[in-house]
Amino acid sequence: MLIAADKFKGSLTAVEVAEHVTAGLRRAVPGLEVSAVPVADGGDGTVAAALAAGFTRHEARVTGPMGAPVTATFALRMGAPAVAGGGTAVVEMAEASGLQHLPEGVFAPLTATTYGTGELLLAALDAGATSIVFGVGGSATTDGGAGMLAALGARFLDADGEPVAPGGGPLRDLATADLSGLDPRLARTAIVLASDVDNPLTGPKGAPAVYGPQKGASEQDVATLDAALAHYAGVLERAVGPRAAEHALAPGAGAAGGIGYGALVGLGADFRPGIDVMLDVLGFAPALAKATFVITGEGSLDEQTLHGKAPAGVAAAARAAGLEVVAVCGRLQLPQEALTAAGIRRAYALTDLESDPARCMAEAGPLLERAAAQLARDFLV
Repeated sequence: MLIAADKFKGSLTAVEVAEHVTAGLRRAVPGLEVSAVPVADGGDGTVAAALAAGFTRHEARVTGPMGAPVTATFALRMGAPAVAGGGTAVVEMAEASGLQHLPEGVFAPLTATTYGTGELLLAALDAGATSIVFGVGGSATTDGGAGMLAALGARFLDADGEPVAPGGGPLRDLATADLSGLDPRLARTAIVLASDVDNPLTGPKGAPAVYGPQKGASEQDVATLDAALAHYAGVLERAVGPRAAEHALAPGAGAAGGIGYGALVGLGADFRPGIDVMLDVLGFAPALAKATFVITGEGSLDEQTLHGKAPAGVAAAARAAGLEVVAVCGRLQLPQEALTAAGIRRAYALTDLESDPARCMAEAGPLLERAAAQLARDFLV
């Protein structure tokens, strides 16, 4: 049995999901051989999944989204598959610039900055990373990655030659951009932008319009941010050429408040679906080769699951290997035909065992063990 599930957001980490599923399976089938590869899709939980896979924890003190210092974690593995003498780092932008760093009920849609994410990338370079998996998601920011690039050595100046203020809103005052001061190590570093978001930078499907309201942006804020980011892309086009305009329309540019755009233009990152990247990094293929049955899952199996989330990626890989897949989840919002089309034979939801959402979240571990025991009785006994 191979357990390759994501976190149940708000209740269980991916590692805890695997532990509870294992306990439940063995309650029904004592001595069952079980292995686990906790997975993530590039969003929050990505570093935790890498640490569970054997990467080493590193911490750095960086600038939070509202300017106060925060402690952020990244994961590093020295040696292969990076070039000789270097290592592969997994950096999660939410660790430095995520919503979790804002006071409860407080948002800063126009002024939140990704500067700390740039500092976290610098810390990864200082630690010896020569390839970086850059997971984005859960951001408090909509600054197009300008803060990140500034921390890495870029200069963004207003008409008076002064640095523009932090955040996406002040980018409307941007007059000139200079990326020549970016840390030279970046040119020698392979950076993969790992995201399940394929939105462009601006427009009706862009970062401000689609994700701004989740970060506290009003309708007027969304309009301000969209115009500011469009202006920012125009200034970068004058600074680095047509590729800046092309990247603004590219899939992933709108990820995490446009930090995807900053990574594509300034860091030379390559965009890949987050779950595909993470399955490679976490060693999923070797584990799958030894498996005869796969269990995946996440907190909510819904329409978003089908568009690049971890369970869909796991199921696709397992189906290609000819293995049967079942899922566990907190709540199930997909019909059986959608599950079948995704390669998932059946899903076990905690809400089928406990209808009260608050109790379901609070008692997720024991409920998951009950669900896993039933799964084992249905498929293994």
